[in-house]
Amino acid sequence: MMTIQQIVKDMRGSMDKGIELTRREFSSIRSGKASPNMLDTVRVEMYGTAMALNQVASVSAPEPRVLIVTPFDKSQAKVIEKAIRDSDLGLDPAAQSGVIRVPLPSMNEQRRKELVKIVHKFAEEGKIAVRHARTHAREALKKLSAVSEDDVKHAEKDLQKIHDDYIRKIDDLIEAKEAEIMEV
Repeated sequence: MMTIQQIVKDMRGSMDKGIELTRREFSSIRSGKASPNMLDTVRVEMYGTAMALNQVASVSAPEPRVLIVTPFDKSQAKVIEKAIRDSDLGLDPAAQSGVIRVPLPSMNEQRRKELVKIVHKFAEEGKIAVRHARTHAREALKKLSAVSEDDVKHAEKDLQKIHDDYIRKIDDLIEAKEAEIMEV
């Protein structure tokens, strides 16, 4: 049988997933600093299969504006270089002695603004997930039997408070990511 505690716990779990998704999407957005997961969306055609870049190479960010991609199979460096170049990330990699250097172009004001818009779109998806979790929890509360109306009212207030906390967390993530993007 469902309890108020169980409903709240399930809601928090769903909201945590919404926050985690937002974080993951934010990490793929390029700010001024190089980050290995910037290349997570790159697919490499190898051995007859499209594979994620991190399955065929390791990626590191030794400097703020450079990524180093080290193929697990050095003979595939050119294929990996081409996959990075052909991705929609606007990068110009260069392979030398089995290692691929990916210098990051500096960002102009317009590009930064576009990225901020993308951040807001991803954040909105996170907020929708949080709201959806609250709605789902409210519906579950209404279906509870053997619980007083007062308990349900208190629980609804708690749900709203938790919801507001999670929305605030997403707003904090937006603020931090925007600052990171606008930092010259």
